[in-house]
Amino acid sequence: MKRFQITILLIILAVLLNFEVQSQSVTRDYPIRPVPFTSVKVTDDFWAPRIKLNHDVTIPIALKQCYITGRVDNFKVAAKLQDGKFCTEYPFDDTDIYKIIEGASYSLQTTPDAKLDARLDTLIDLVGKAQETDGYLYTNRTIDPLHTHEWAGAERWEKESDLSHELYNSGHLFEAAVAHYQATGKHSFLDIAIKNADLLVKTFGPGKLLRSPGHQVVEMGLVKMYRITGKKEYLDLAKFFLDSRGQNSPHTRGEYSQDHVPVTAQTEAVGHSVRATYMYSGMADVAAITGDMDYLHAIDKIWDDIINYKLYITGGIGAAAGHEGFGPKYELPNMSAYNETCASIGNIYWNYRLFLLHGDSKYYDVLEQILYNGMISGVSQSGDHFFYPNPLESMGQHSRSEWFGCACCPSNVCRFIPSVPGYMYGQTDSRLYVNLFIQSKATINLNNQKLEIEQTTKYPWEGEVKFSINPEKENSFELALRIPGWLSEKPLPGDLYAFNDQPKSKFLLKLNGKPAGYKLENGYAIVSNQWKKGDVVSFSLPMEIRRVTANDKVISDNEKIALMRGPMVYCAEWPDYQDKHVLNLILEKDVVLKSKYYPEMLGGIVVLNGKAKNTVRVNETSTKESEVKFTAIPYYSWANRGSGEMAVWFATKASASKPLPAPTVASESKITSEGNLKATVAINDQILPKNSNDRDAIYCHW
Repeated sequence: MKRFQITILLIILAVLLNFEVQSQSVTRDYPIRPVPFTSVKVTDDFWAPRIKLNHDVTIPIALKQCYITGRVDNFKVAAKLQDGKFCTEYPFDDTDIYKIIEGASYSLQTTPDAKLDARLDTLIDLVGKAQETDGYLYTNRTIDPLHTHEWAGAERWEKESDLSHELYNSGHLFEAAVAHYQATGKHSFLDIAIKNADLLVKTFGPGKLLRSPGHQVVEMGLVKMYRITGKKEYLDLAKFFLDSRGQNSPHTRGEYSQDHVPVTAQTEAVGHSVRATYMYSGMADVAAITGDMDYLHAIDKIWDDIINYKLYITGGIGAAAGHEGFGPKYELPNMSAYNETCASIGNIYWNYRLFLLHGDSKYYDVLEQILYNGMISGVSQSGDHFFYPNPLESMGQHSRSEWFGCACCPSNVCRFIPSVPGYMYGQTDSRLYVNLFIQSKATINLNNQKLEIEQTTKYPWEGEVKFSINPEKENSFELALRIPGWLSEKPLPGDLYAFNDQPKSKFLLKLNGKPAGYKLENGYAIVSNQWKKGDVVSFSLPMEIRRVTANDKVISDNEKIALMRGPMVYCAEWPDYQDKHVLNLILEKDVVLKSKYYPEMLGGIVVLNGKAKNTVRVNETSTKESEVKFTAIPYYSWANRGSGEMAVWFATKASASKPLPAPTVASESKITSEGNLKATVAINDQILPKNSNDRDAIYCHW
């Protein structure tokens, strides 16, 4: 017995040493290195409560929903632990379990929780038992191979380039397994992932099966597996899957899944926006490690296309609801804007990687805009209700849901929120990049020395940021502070949006109370110094209320303005108006607006106040205007007080507003319906669509 135990221990030791040696073989990677979120302890009043809420509420309710809806039962049935059929709607529902495990693993690193850790062990054990002997893991086929989902096909991988999502499942499995291993040191989930990844290596590749993944993410997952194991065949397979696009895989969906031409020939963002950003992120990963410049040139061109033609002011992408993706250039309707929460998260992943490749602040200008607007709008302030689309205008037909049949967004929120501290910093051997301003304490290894850096700030509500620099011993390095885009002439790079006013003051930068010398480089203020304990850098960012105008070619925003203060985009919402209407507001360009912090409102927010006008239709040809009190709240906080009207873009003249209809029998009638028809207001709103494709007018359907 003792000899057996010694043998097992030697095997475990060999495996551990093998991982360590293999991981060290990963030599080439991004020129700028991430500072992991585990090195940063957030202590502010904005993100720290959200990270805790995600741990205390969002992850537990997501797990609960996975039990209620049968996602967990799918693994039990596949493992033959209970009888039954495939329990859920989609063959990719396995991934919700994986993404929640990933998020919970991140959360365990910042908030140790033995009970949650044990729950993960139970789920991972189920996943392992559901895995087939050769590593295949796809509960829909394992449960009943002769009667699979219509998307799955009769044979493995048959419809992978269409909608089977077998490789999509694998990708999220890999990402979750790596996160769990890094969080706990346990091999249980990683071993399952390695077994599945090895099957993919045996199945796909040159001279083997050719399939382009129908929904990208396996590429990112394989790169993470390569980094943790050092197995180059995983990296090679990630590149093979990328290069398989545009090669006429069976059942391909073409542009919808970015499979119309080879990835290196793509120059425009097309198709499903989540698929797209996952693919662009995978291309960035492979380019960083292999040095493939063709990949880099392609994603740079695609980024330019999005920034110049297809990005909402909130950072959202994917204007077209029909395919949850990109529309034509400049087509950015507000009422029907899709802007899927998952697409915002995918866009953050991609812009983060572009920063690590290029070291330019413009990628973080986009990332921050998404983070504080289009991403966190996807989860309620209670942490238990979610948006799938995130529109910029509503007549009350939008509200957050507890869960979805396709629940990719809630589980994506689970895994993203705990990772936010990891987006704050980046580093090279002699430079520390500060990209996000969040009160926190971080411990970083720089120049082979321990460095402690503490941020003190009330950002995003106030613009004063103090950095306490405490190196282990005197250390010479560059501190690169991002100068936010919202301090410039444009809130975002590209030609879609511009401020119609100039900031009244510029940022101030001091070192130990005196003006600091710095150089400007790629949107950063670079401070070079021989740093010693107790050094303090003060960074003052004036937070003024700025008015934004859109490119004239964005028809939906003609004769309108949006409002920003710092990184926040603002909106008007129905509870703050006596008549409960906001789509009829007119905000004249020179009206005085003031900001004030309200600690008890919507979890504590800065509100904009002033005067506006509203319009009411007198008859078919004329309207009248009245002065009203104007109130605007941060966009992310809307729909936390019930459903009603909301608008991000405000008319600057009556012709661009949506006046209330003149009182008639129709407008004053009460509409009732059976079932959950959210758009019954469309029946008697008396708003006439401009044409059959007017997506800023709503309709009621059965």
